[in-house]
Amino acid sequence: MEYLYLNVHDEDRDDQTRCNVWILDGDLYHKGLLKFAMEASSLKDTLIMLVVDMSRPWTALDSLQKWASVVREHIDKLKIPPEEMKEMEQKLVRDFQEYIEPGEDFPASPQRRNTSLQEDKDDSVILPLGADTLTCNLGIPVVVVCTKCDAISVLEKEHDYRDEHFDFIQSHIRRFCLQYGAALIYTSVKENKNIDLVYKYIVQKLYGFPFNVPAVVVEKDAVFIPAGWDNDKKIGILHENFQTLKAEDSFEDIITKPPVRKFVHEKEIVAEDDQVFLMKQQSQLAKQPPTAAGRPVDASPRVPGGSPRTPNRSATSNVASVTPIPTGSKKIDPNMKAGATSEGVLANFFNSLLSKKTGSPGGPGGVGGSPGGGGTGGAGGSLPPSAKKSGQKPVLTDVQAELDRISRKPEMVSPTTPTSPTEGEAS
Repeated sequence: MEYLYLNVHDEDRDDQTRCNVWILDGDLYHKGLLKFAMEASSLKDTLIMLVVDMSRPWTALDSLQKWASVVREHIDKLKIPPEEMKEMEQKLVRDFQEYIEPGEDFPASPQRRNTSLQEDKDDSVILPLGADTLTCNLGIPVVVVCTKCDAISVLEKEHDYRDEHFDFIQSHIRRFCLQYGAALIYTSVKENKNIDLVYKYIVQKLYGFPFNVPAVVVEKDAVFIPAGWDNDKKIGILHENFQTLKAEDSFEDIITKPPVRKFVHEKEIVAEDDQVFLMKQQSQLAKQPPTAAGRPVDASPRVPGGSPRTPNRSATSNVASVTPIPTGSKKIDPNMKAGATSEGVLANFFNSLLSKKTGSPGGPGGVGGSPGGGGTGGAGGSLPPSAKKSGQKPVLTDVQAELDRISRKPEMVSPTTPTSPTEGEAS
């Protein structure tokens, strides 16, 4: 709940005061805060203002009915004495019946309590209220303010609203105002329409200040209907302009919410936490066999998921477990089944490469397979000295035999091998 106040200055008495204003948030969850704004002791000096967003007219009637029922429930909980409540309700009925349209005969005297005027009112004939008028009497004045009325032009351009639609909306809101004896004011802060009028009407209702502004119903974006002016017959004038609509049509069926355009409300993509992302990557890497460590750069393209080995590979490759083998001169036949190779031998081979950090995985591709095929400064296909000294010959020989058994198609050059496969064989 937000609080502010209005400065009220009485020029006749050269006095001023402050009008307390409590603004409740538009969520029903906060309706319990009304107990701080509407108390039993100050209820008779209170005015209720219900605000409607005219840029979203499809919510207008539902919003008014919802908050009016909230106010009604709160007033009932205050347990005002029946005699006092009845007096407040009768005063509201009397003010509604005694409304006089400002004109030439309106007294110019600023006095608010003129005895002669009061006697004239007592002698005048009081017309009975209509059947639908003040059926929901809260005992305190009510003002309905429709804000953002400058959006009417936007509704006409973007959502094909016509004059009869705005007359239809106005007629339903005016019927609601009749039930609660409320005034209706269309405002626009953007275009500065009727802002001062709202202030003047509030101080007139609460402090009895003079108010000489007549009703305005011609301008569709600056409507002003004071309490007591309207009736069912005047509302019926709006129905005469209906062409495709009917007065008895349901408000929800005619004023519907337009479909949301996709480019207006884009779905926000929230990135996951860095640590969560890295943990996922770590778990994926832990599940992969060591064969993925020696992949050449020019091998088949990776899957978009980032994992070099996934079950959803392209249809051209049928090898799921050991594709491809990063050797200098051999390549696995795509038609060869995954179970036809010895995974234990290949695992030992790649583990030896990782532990010794050899210069090239294509060493065993030499023609002779001799460990003395090249010196330390020889071609890239020769076995590095570190591997020779550590006694890797039996393992490499098994790998050579395994690779010879598989297809003899030339393999792509390893990223760490600076020479061609032919140079590796020549070494």
